[in-house]
Amino acid sequence: MAKLPMILTYARMFVAPVIMWTLMINGRYMGWIAAILFVLGSLTDWFDGYFARLWGSESNMGKFMDPIADKILVLGSILILLTMGRVDPFMVFLLVGRDIFIGGIRAVAAANQIIIAAKPFGKWKTATQMLAIPCLMIYEPLWGLPLPDVGYFLLWFSVVLSLISGVECAYGYFSKVKTDSIQN
Repeated sequence: MAKLPMILTYARMFVAPVIMWTLMINGRYMGWIAAILFVLGSLTDWFDGYFARLWGSESNMGKFMDPIADKILVLGSILILLTMGRVDPFMVFLLVGRDIFIGGIRAVAAANQIIIAAKPFGKWKTATQMLAIPCLMIYEPLWGLPLPDVGYFLLWFSVVLSLISGVECAYGYFSKVKTDSIQN
């Protein structure tokens, strides 16, 4: 059972191309199927952490792979939505640029034996994206709720949270490095 959290993390990565392929089919219910797969993939983000804490199987590998799995799921979905004209290219640029920047900081931190765990703004960013993206996949009103507009607004909100969490992550890393250099 201790391996279940990592299996769930990897499952999140493996469902991303399936979602992309499903949306490329462009059939009547493919948006719904993709949204359901995305929600199931998103739920693994909560369950992997829950089970890791429950069973005491938290690991550096899990802390490292969890945000990567999130990015593969989210960015794969956003890129296919970009090709469908449902998201703004500048939005995608900001999200990808921030993720590359943070990936660089995490790599340098790892080289210095510093693990940068997810922070609250990053968690809220991910949660907001995981609400927005299914709305953009379905892309039709549901019970009078304009899902395309809701999804588009929420995704822009996640961009703002993403930029804030990027600054928060960079500040945390540079503060840690500065504190360590002062102590040495």
